[in-house]
Formats: sequence, C-alpha cells, structure tokens
Amino acid sequence: MLKKNSPRPGGHSRPPLERMQRLHDLLRNERPVNCQQLGREFEVSYKTIQRDLDFMRDRLNLPIEYDPSRYTFRYTEPIDSFPLLQVSEGEILALFVAQKVLAQYRGTPFEKTLGSAFQKLTGSLKEEVTFDLGEWGSDYSFRVTGASAADLETFRLLARAIVQRQQVEFSYHPLRSQTPETRHVHPYHLANVDNAWYLLAHDPQRGQIRTFALPRIRLPKLTGRTFDRPRGFSAEKELKGGFGVFAGKGKHEVRIHFDPFAARLVRERDWHPTQKIREMKNGSLELCMTLGALEEIERWILSWGDHAKVLAPASLAHSVKNRIQTMLKRYR
Repeated sequence: MLKKNSPRPGGHSRPPLERMQRLHDLLRNERPVNCQQLGREFEVSYKTIQRDLDFMRDRLNLPIEYDPSRYTFRYTEPIDSFPLLQVSEGEILALFVAQKVLAQYRGTPFEKTLGSAFQKLTGSLKEEVTFDLGEWGSDYSFRVTGASAADLETFRLLARAIVQRQQVEFSYHPLRSQTPETRHVHPYHLANVDNAWYLLAHDPQRGQIRTFALPRIRLPKLTGRTFDRPRGFSAEKELKGGFGVFAGKGKHEVRIHFDPFAARLVRERDWHPTQKIREMKNGSLELCMTLGALEEIERWILSWGDHAKVLAPASLAHSVKNRIQTMLKRYR
C-alpha cells in the first residue's frame, strides 16, 4: 500500500489539474512522459502520475496510448486544447445571457472579463457546437434604470482589499452630512442591490459593520494593515433584515394593503425573504414583512401612490402620511 505523499515545505503537493495540464503539454508537443521524473517534479508518486494519465484517457476521452518503441505515452491524434469543461449549448446560452446582464453594470470589471471567459469556455468544448451569437444578441436585451456610477478602479481596489484582508482608507460623503469624512475600515463584502454597488465593511472606530455606496467613496487606498474577518460573518444575514441594502437592528412587523390593480404586480415578484401574502376576496392583498429598518420601505411604499396603504407599524404609517403632506405643499 502506498504511503501518503509528504507535503511540500510550507504547503502541499500541487493540484491534479496542474499535473494533467503539464502532461497535456508534453503529449501535445510529442515530448517524453517519464512518470518517475514527473512524480519527483510534482512531489507525488509515479503511480499518481499514472492515475492522472488513466483519468485523462478514460474520463476526459483523450487519445492516450503507451508507445513501447519509445518507452513513453503519446497522443494518437492532434489535440489542440485541454478539455477543462464540457458544457451544453443551453449552458452557453445561460452564460451569454448573464454576460448581457452584467454588461449593463458599468464601472465593474465584469463587462470585459466575461467576454473573455465566454470565449475560453466555448473553446474548451470537446464537440463542436454551432450557434449564431449575433442572432442570440438580438433575441435578448436588458434595460437598467439608474445603474450605479461606481468607479472601476475603486471597485478593483476594494475587491483586492477584501481578498487580501487589507484595511482601506477613503473619503466618504454620507447623505446626511454636509462634508466628507475620512474612514478607515475592514472591507468584508461587495454587494449589488437594485443596480447599485455597496461595500459592507467593519468600522473599528464605530464598532459595527457599516454600508458604503461606492459612488460616494473617494480617494481609496490600501493601508498595508491586515485584519481577520470574523468566521461568523455572512453578507446574506447582514442584508436580510433590510428591505434594500440598509439592514438596521430593529424588528418591525410591516403590513401593507395593496388594491387589486397593484396586487397583481406585487404577486409577480419576491420582495423580501420574510414576506407573507394574505389574499383578500376582492382581489387585493396584504403584504407582511419583518424588517430591521424602515427608511427604504417607506420610499418603496410611496412609489405605489394611492394603490398602497400602510397598516402597521403605526410609526411607518405616520411617517408616510407626513411625507405625502410635505409633497402636497410642494405642488401648491
């Protein structure tokens, strides 16, 4: 029985994919494949290299055979690319649609990099799939209103800081402040909510996780100081309590009545993880949710005009009423 391979100093033996890519390069260029030598190179046993070759032949269907005259393995026919992925036309279509969607978010790295990834994926197919991308392009379109104006370099710097666990310094202009403030934060997560990008970060000075809109971040820079992100952090849990991006720490039981016209539209979407719908006999409905903050739900309710009415909590109903009265004064 073979013993487990000893790990490399400060790490582990390199992954199977790297070994098989190296084997593919040797076979494609008709160079000798020496299992003993490759085993030493990758710090695994020669039998591991043999199993890699068996996997490439039996599972990836690569034309590998042993040539006894040369004491090596070889490809029996030309192979251009290593078959990393096998995807269907439907999966490629789904990726193409995703590319079209993400292209709408200007100011992020996705628009260019997805196009490159799409070409790589189609190039790795084992069998030829014929389709007209131009025709697909005319069949699908996406319109985004109020897309985030986040700066590309800001996005990249924050993404790098999250991966490297580096503290970030930047100037930030809160909505309720007249002047920008300097913040030093530990970036945890980038979230896209309603076509706008936000950074979830721990603010040591305030002792809590704060949400920052990327378009309001100016002059970001890495400080070089690292931090440990808590194991229990979950962006999903952090955002769950809010109707939009601001979660809050409260627990508000919200009930909203929608008339029959609006009810048809409300039923067509999932608005919040905690939502419950109570149907009425006349076709109207009550939408119930548990929220941590009320600011964003107030703006959403106002967007429905006279098709929606707040039933609870009383504080939200009172706030919406005051907002409507203020709006009426502006139009007098």
